[in-house]
This record gives sequence, C-alpha cells and structure tokens, in this order.
Amino acid sequence: MTATVSAATTSPVRTEIATLWRLSWPMLLGQLATVGMGVADVAMTGHVSAEELAAVSLGTSVWSIVLVTVMGTMMAINTVVAHEIGAARHDQVPHSVRQSMWKGLLVGFLACLFANLCTLLFDHVGLDQAVADRAALFLHVISVGMPAFACYRALYGYTTSINQTMPIMWIAIVGLVYNVAMNWLLVFGNLGFPKLGAVGCAVSTASGMWLMLGAMLWWVKTSPAYRLTYPFDRWEGPEAKSIGAMLRLGLPIGVTYFAEVSAFGLISLLVARFGVVQVSSHQVALNFASLVFMVPLSFAIGMLTRVGQAMGEGNPQRARFVGWVGVGMSVAFGALSALCIAIFRWEIAAAYTSDPAVQAATAHLLLFAALFQLSDATQVATASAIRGYQVTRPPMIIQLLAFWGVSLPVGCILGLAPQWFPWAPAAPMESTGFWIGLVMGLTVAAVLLTWSFEKLARQRIRDAKPA
Repeated sequence: MTATVSAATTSPVRTEIATLWRLSWPMLLGQLATVGMGVADVAMTGHVSAEELAAVSLGTSVWSIVLVTVMGTMMAINTVVAHEIGAARHDQVPHSVRQSMWKGLLVGFLACLFANLCTLLFDHVGLDQAVADRAALFLHVISVGMPAFACYRALYGYTTSINQTMPIMWIAIVGLVYNVAMNWLLVFGNLGFPKLGAVGCAVSTASGMWLMLGAMLWWVKTSPAYRLTYPFDRWEGPEAKSIGAMLRLGLPIGVTYFAEVSAFGLISLLVARFGVVQVSSHQVALNFASLVFMVPLSFAIGMLTRVGQAMGEGNPQRARFVGWVGVGMSVAFGALSALCIAIFRWEIAAAYTSDPAVQAATAHLLLFAALFQLSDATQVATASAIRGYQVTRPPMIIQLLAFWGVSLPVGCILGLAPQWFPWAPAAPMESTGFWIGLVMGLTVAAVLLTWSFEKLARQRIRDAKPA
C-alpha cells in the first residue's frame, strides 16, 4: 500500500521533469551556443592582448544590457502563443507572430540607436583613451545585428511555444561555429584576413545574427511542424493595437531583464576606474556566470511555455504544479553549479586569459559567482513561472528593488568606500565589494519572487473554483 501511494505521488513529478527536460534541453544547448559567442569573443581576444580584452569587456558590458533587454521585451510572444495553443486557438497564432515580427523591427532599431549613443559614456569612465575608442568601435559595428536579433527572438518565442525547440538548438550551434571561425580569421588575421582584434569579434557576431535569422525563417517555411500555424502565408502590415498590447506585456519583462543585467553592466563601468586587470577579471567572471546561467534560464523558458499552456487550458492547478517542478529543477542545478565553480575556479580563469594577474583576480570573483548560484536559479525560475500567467509587472518591481535598491547601493558603498557614508569600509574593496552587493540583491530577488509566485498561483486556483 505504501509503495502504491509513493508511486502515485512521485509519478506526476517524474513525468513533468521528463516533459520539461525534453522541451528544455534543445533550448539549453541553443542558449549555451548563443552565449558561447560572447565567451569566444572574450576568450579569443584575451589571447591577443590585455588592451583588446579590456575593449571587448567594456563594449560587451553595454552590449549585454541592450541584448538582454531586447530579449526580455520580445518574450511577450512566448506567453501569448502558449496561451493560444493551450486554448486550441491555432488560427490566432499567425497574426500574433506577424505582429511580433513588426515589433521586433521596431525594438531592434531602437536598441541599435541606444547602443550607439552609449558609446558617449566611454570617454568618462577613466579608462585609457585607446581602449575607450576600441570599445566604441566594437559597439558601432556589433549594433548592426540588433534588428536581426530582435526578429529572431520573435520566431524563437513562437517556435518554443508550439513545443518545437530542436531548430533553436541547431541554428544556435551553426551560429557558434560561424562565430568562432570568423573570429579566428578576423581577430588574429589568419589566412590573409586583416587582424582586427576586438572589432573582428563585432563583425563576426553581427553578421552571425543575420545568418541565424535567415536560418530560422527558412526552417519555419520548410518544416511540416509549422503548417498548422504558419505565419507568413500572406502579407500583413503593422497594427498599432496588437503591437501595443505585446509591448505592454513585454516591456515589463524587458525592464526586469534590464534591472539585473544593467546592474552588472554598470558595475563594469564603475570597476573600470581601477584599471585593466580589475575590469577584465570582472568581465571574465561575469561572462562565465552568464554562461552557467543559461541552464536555469532554459528551464525557465520551458516552464513559461508549460505554465502558459496550462493556463490556456483553464487549469491553474496544473500550472502551479509544473511551475514548482521547474523551480525545483533550476535550484538543483544551482547547487551543482555552485560546487563546480568553487572547485574549478582557477581552471576557468586560465581558460579565458593567460595574464597571471587577471587569472588571480578572476578566481577570486568566481567564489562570489558560486555563492549566488542558488538565488540566481531561484529568481529566474519563479519570475518565468509568474510570466506564464501573463503577469509581468510584479517581477519587474521586485527586480528593480533588488538590483537598484540593494545590489548597486551596497556595491558602491563597499567597492568605492565613499567618505561621506559613515559605514563605508576604510579602503575601497573594488570589484569584491560590488560582487558582495550582487549576492545580496539576487538573494532578495529570489525570496520575494518565490513568495509572489506562490501567492499568484493560489489566487488563480481560488478564482477558478466557482467556475
């Protein structure tokens, strides 16, 4: 009798874990391949010179903010299509996808403009002028790929929400191979190509984004899996009402992503005043932490689809269940990654750069990256579960509070040690102080988002009972 009850209890959990894993693992490989482009940029320029690495690090600190904000803003299509699929409203999906592509063009061009305007900041961060100029040129070139990236994310959300994740994996892998090959040619000047250093990375990444968009359009057109909801069978111009609705849903997600990544990016700018070693080690540690973060993020995107489809079916009990299973998977990975980062931090640092000073500083910062793995995995999972209910503002408010109300103030106090603050340390802790602030901010976000998800899930179940 006990064995029967145990099996009945654990079977739904195991089934959901298997389902979420089947949905998420191609996205995981795709996300790792996509982030791997940034890793390749940093790692390959790290073997050219410390100055080229600093230029890429500084440019990437701004580029990452813009990129992730666009990615979050475009995520509205994920939850819209997931709800339509769950409710069996397949005829409404093509319209949503077409309008999301128009939204992608708008968001992409605005992001391109913003990235270029951000280069004006580089003359005021106290870095060597030659490095600042290289970082500015890096941003000018790489921003050309932003419209393609925004439209690609529209198709990414569409294909994920109809449970087709394999194309994401293969296209991202092709993009990574292309990026590494082009870096080898343009960063180092092999086979007679010009040696462009940091700018070569920008050319590779920008052109790779257009390649990935073309590949995704081709896949959607040719694969039988998209025939029921194929969005490009006819022309449809932009509709302000539809685009506005998706912006109202997506902008809070974009602001949520911005709140977190901008905290990291602003810290990169503040750390720049402490020299090339500090800014390079900070960027290397952050780059690797971002790579590891793709695993719980992939679980979270898959969970958003699962929760959205359950809510589209009108089943809030199942939505809560699949949400908590996804959170559990993310937290379990967070514990494993924390252990691995702490143990292999010196090997990770050596893989990025051959400079001994940068290696030592990076290994030190990776200890803090290990500390926030659990809270980082928890906050991204619970935030995505909430978005599966088409609720996006509470995560935005919580992230702004956690990162701009906790991480940055604490980081500035500890890292810069301002004399006007009575409890500042006697001497600036530099990058270490900022990473302590990040650990605290992620912890606050994890706690508040967990509470918010459970409250929302229970409320939706209570609301559904009378019906």
